[in-house]
Amino acid sequence: QVQLVESGGGSVQAGGSLRLSCAASTEIISDYCMAWFRQAPGKEREGVAYISRFDSPNVADSVKGRFTIAKDNAKTTLYLQMNSLKPEDTAIYYCAAERGCLGADATAFSLWGQGTQVTVSS
Repeated sequence: QVQLVESGGGSVQAGGSLRLSCAASTEIISDYCMAWFRQAPGKEREGVAYISRFDSPNVADSVKGRFTIAKDNAKTTLYLQMNSLKPEDTAIYYCAAERGCLGADATAFSLWGQGTQVTVSS
């Protein structure tokens, strides 16, 4: 049973913007901590941002000021707005969810989407 479905990835030039979406169930969007991770080729999965069930957002220093995480409970969707994209942002981006909020640690999340590719060219 697929519970998290990402969309919105694509190719963009440096300086451009993309908005990723993660469709979830009502229970997950309301009661779970949700996060965005990314994994570039040959690198470990990296936490990008997470948001608690109480809508408290946290963004990694590497993307602070450029990326924003938000969720729309009515649409049961998690978003990642990415502005001023850089080539080093190129990665597969994953949505994740877990009942407890322990930060952007991939090992703390048990529900994962299939990922969406983001490619930023210089």
